[in-house]
Amino acid sequence: MIALPEYCFQVPANRFGYGQFTGYQLKIIQEVITLLVFIIFAYFYLGEALRWNHALSFGCLFAAVFFAFWGKI
Repeated sequence: MIALPEYCFQVPANRFGYGQFTGYQLKIIQEVITLLVFIIFAYFYLGEALRWNHALSFGCLFAAVFFAFWGKI
């Protein structure tokens, strides 16, 4: 059940975005989607709290997305 939403958003698997994005950008998008799905799963299903160091780590990932798409923004 948890794999279905993640599978639907796997950008590199369907190659729709490959024309406008590079392979590196698609891989970064894939990793961020996977981690977002896991955050929701861990919080609601496993009952684990999001601590400050986890939030800071995810902030670094979003910064990586920003810098990966620097020329496209």
